[in-house]
Amino acid sequence: MWRYILPLGILLVLIAFFWRGLQLDPGEVPSPLIDRPAPNFLLQSLHDPEEMVSELDLVGEVTLFNVWGTWCPGCHEEHEELMRLAHEENVRIIGLNYRDDREAAIQWLERLGSPFERSAYDPDGAVAIDWGVYGAPETFVLDHEGIIRHKHVGEITHEDIDQQLLPLIERLREEAEAG
Repeated sequence: MWRYILPLGILLVLIAFFWRGLQLDPGEVPSPLIDRPAPNFLLQSLHDPEEMVSELDLVGEVTLFNVWGTWCPGCHEEHEELMRLAHEENVRIIGLNYRDDREAAIQWLERLGSPFERSAYDPDGAVAIDWGVYGAPETFVLDHEGIIRHKHVGEITHEDIDQQLLPLIERLREEAEAG
């Protein structure tokens, strides 16, 4: 009798695991950095190697920290939405140009426009690793104190902006104003 019950039990456990896996959102990758200060970093600016960008540039107002590269199809897809966020919604965006060619990145931004107030240049991806980046695009929302409040994996869509990002940004702005 056990030779029938044991395989049936194993099958039921496997079905339960598969069922649970189907309920998960593949775009949602939990980050241990949520509710923690931005990791320390110091990188050259994409446009000016003499100018430095650091975690201190993420403090002072609610900021999106967007990891991008010219080689990244999702970055091309979300670029227009980032432009809308920066220019129509007045959202401050700092970029992290990830594993890219500096000249190609500069030309790309000149051609398409830049949503970034500043962009750091991370040619070997070392800083991105510290942020727990799996690939591009990934975007972090930081409050005015430089605390990471949200991580978005994958390209940002119009729906993501309207349903997730803008409500969070507005809440964080209100909290900053309230003191």
